[in-house]
Amino acid sequence: MTNTYSRRRALALGMAGAGGLMIPAVARAQDGPAPAAPAEPVIRRNISSFVRQDWRDHFDSLGKGAIVADTTSRALHYWNADETDYRIYPTSVPKTDELTKRGYTEIVRKKVGPSWTPTASQMERFPDWKPMGPGPDNPLGTHAMYLSWPAYIIHGTQDTRKIGRRSSDGCIGLYNEKIEELFALCPIGTQVRVI
Repeated sequence: MTNTYSRRRALALGMAGAGGLMIPAVARAQDGPAPAAPAEPVIRRNISSFVRQDWRDHFDSLGKGAIVADTTSRALHYWNADETDYRIYPTSVPKTDELTKRGYTEIVRKKVGPSWTPTASQMERFPDWKPMGPGPDNPLGTHAMYLSWPAYIIHGTQDTRKIGRRSSDGCIGLYNEKIEELFALCPIGTQVRVI
């Protein structure tokens, strides 16, 4: 029994002497003074890293409603016309800045069960892509809201791995259940800003 105790004690002392690598965090935390507070103010964000937006920073009025698609935090912000409803949705965003169009636009058309046709630039890059009707493999998901910019859409996606990532060819993608919810809230003419 003494032999086992001696081995355990030697092992514990050896670990403590190995640069403190195996010392519990609580013991290490008590070794020195507390770190100084940061000199700059800390930016507070929610757990999803979405930065809360205020519609007044983007629009003169809410009009029929307003959307801000924030490509940095990968979130879409929605306000209804009388400011009684504010929602935030996680999104997919364009893969590169070259594919990202920023500025002001509006919803000009809405479609349940959209068809998808590759754009000319997509056909140059992916010549094997073919148009696709509504269905489970359609990259536009179950609902699409077309913007006044040609080929730019706020739409759903069947591939949920894309949400929260740089994964689109220019559009803003949402989970299918979230685009269905947003689709019901947004009338034609809802103003949109992509930042």
